[in-house]
Amino acid sequence: MPPRINIALAGLGFGAEFIPIYQAHPHANLVAVCQRNAKKMGALQKAFGIAKGYTDYDEMLRDPAIDAVHINTPIPDHAAQTIKALQAGKHVACTVPMATSIADCKRIVELTRKTGLKYMMMETVVYAREFLHVQDLYRKGELGKIQFLQASHQQDMDGWPNYWPGLPPMWYATHCVGPMLALTDASAEYVSCFGSGTIRPELIKHYGSPFAVETAHVKFKDSDLSARIIRSLFDTARQYRESIDVYGSKKSFEWSLIEHEPHVLHTAKKPEPKIPRKITVPDYAKRLPKAIRPFTTQGVYDLGKATHLSFTQGAGHGGSHPHLAHEFITALRDDRAPYPNAVKSANWTCVGLCAHQSALRGGKIVKLPAFTLA
Repeated sequence: MPPRINIALAGLGFGAEFIPIYQAHPHANLVAVCQRNAKKMGALQKAFGIAKGYTDYDEMLRDPAIDAVHINTPIPDHAAQTIKALQAGKHVACTVPMATSIADCKRIVELTRKTGLKYMMMETVVYAREFLHVQDLYRKGELGKIQFLQASHQQDMDGWPNYWPGLPPMWYATHCVGPMLALTDASAEYVSCFGSGTIRPELIKHYGSPFAVETAHVKFKDSDLSARIIRSLFDTARQYRESIDVYGSKKSFEWSLIEHEPHVLHTAKKPEPKIPRKITVPDYAKRLPKAIRPFTTQGVYDLGKATHLSFTQGAGHGGSHPHLAHEFITALRDDRAPYPNAVKSANWTCVGLCAHQSALRGGKIVKLPAFTLA
C-alpha cells in the first residue's frame, strides 16, 4: 500500500464530518465524495476543494484511483454497499451497524477472507475519550480485576430519517456492545434479552417490533464475565445517553447520568464518604498526528448551518472521529487488521441482532454465530 491512502467518502450528512480530517491526515488523500443530491455535493466540493464527486455509488467504485471507501450512508444501505466495495477491490470503513442481518454480516466476513481486503466498523464509543480513559485505567491495573460491565444507549429517534421509525432497539446496539467487549478484547458467546413496554402502533408496523426498551445480558466467551446492555429508541423519556459502566475490584467507573456532568470513579477500601470521586476524563488528541488533533474537540462540518444532528445530539461522539480515521488509515498503510476488524465487527453487530431474536422468543438464550468467534 502506498504511503498515502486514496480514500472516498460515501454519504455526506454525518459523513461530511470526516472530510477535513482525511484532508489533514498525513497519510491520506481524500480523492472523491459521493452523494445522491448533486447540489448538496457540489456545495461541499466547492467548500472543501474536492475535485471528484459522484452521485452514483457504483460509478465511484469503478474509479481505479480509489483505494478505500468510508461509508456513512443510511443503515439499510450499509451491507449492500460494503459488499459492492469489497467486490470492487476497495478496502471498507463503515459507520455502524455493519448490517441488519446475520447473513449479511457473514457475507462481509467471507469476502474479507477471500479478497484479503480490510474492513473496519467505525464504532465511535470505542474511540471516545471516556472509553480511552477507562481502557488506560484497565491497562495500568488501576481497576483491578474486572467484575461486571453494563452499558446503555437511550435516544429519542422521532423526527429522524424514514428508516428509523420502529427500528428494533437492539439492531443498533454497537455503541453499547463495542466498548464492553473491546475493554478486555473479548467476544460475545451468547445472549438473553427481554423486551419491555410497547411503542405506538404506527411505529410497530415498520419492522414488527413492539418493544420500547430491550435489555440483554451478554456472556463473554472464555471468561467469567457477563454484561448488561439497555437500548431504547422511541416512546421512552430519557435524555440522549451513550454510556458504559465498568466495575473492578480496585476501582469502578460510572458514566455520568446527565450530559456534560462529571463522571464518577469509585475506589475500594476507602472510608464510605470518600469512595466516589467526580472526574473529568482527559482528551487523547496527543495520540494522533498533530494535523488532526484539533478535531477531537470541535465539530468539523458547519458551512454556517447547524451541525448534523447525530454529532450534536451525540455530544461530538467523544472526540472519536479523528481516532477512527487514523486507525483505518494507519491499518491500511501498515497492512494490518484495523480495530475492530470484520470478525469483531460482526460479533459486536450480531450481539444486537441475536438479542432481538431472543426478545421475540421471550428471553431464550441465542448463541452468537460461529463465524463471529474466529
